[in-house]
Amino acid sequence: MKVSITINGSRQSHDVEPRTLLVHYIREHAKLTGTNIGCDTSSCGACTVHLDGEAAKSCTILAAQADGGNVTTIEGLAKNGEMHPMQKAFMENHGLQCGYCTPGMVMAAIGLLNENPNPTDEQVRHGLEGNLCRCTGYHNIVKSVLAAAKK
Repeated sequence: MKVSITINGSRQSHDVEPRTLLVHYIREHAKLTGTNIGCDTSSCGACTVHLDGEAAKSCTILAAQADGGNVTTIEGLAKNGEMHPMQKAFMENHGLQCGYCTPGMVMAAIGLLNENPNPTDEQVRHGLEGNLCRCTGYHNIVKSVLAAAKK
C-alpha cells in the first residue's frame, strides 16, 4: 500500500506492507535513524516522535495510520543549525549517558512541556514514566526538562 507522511517538513511517499510500523517506516523508508527501536512492546519510549503535534510511541502505530499525517523526529528539532532548547538543556545538564534513550526522552519531554509548560519535579517524573533509561538515575533528565521549561 502507498503511504504518504510529512516527516520533518518533507513529504515522504513509499509503498509498504500494511503491517509496517511507523518506527520502521521512519528508519527504513525515510532513512532517519535518530528514532530508536528499543523494545517493540511500547515499554521503553525510545521510539517516541511527534505525530500531528502529539508525542507518540512510533512502535505502536502503523504507518498506514499515520498516512497523511505530520511527524517530527529528533532530526527535525534543530532549526537553522540551532539545537532545540530541550536538546540544549539535555546537553548542558548532562541528561544523557549512552544516548540510546535520548531521542525518545527529548521528544517525550517536549510533549510534556507542550501540555504543562511549568511542571514540578514530580510532574516531570510522572510525565516521563513511559520512557526508560538504563544508564542514568533520571536526576539529570528531570533537571534538563526543568531547565528547558524555564527557557
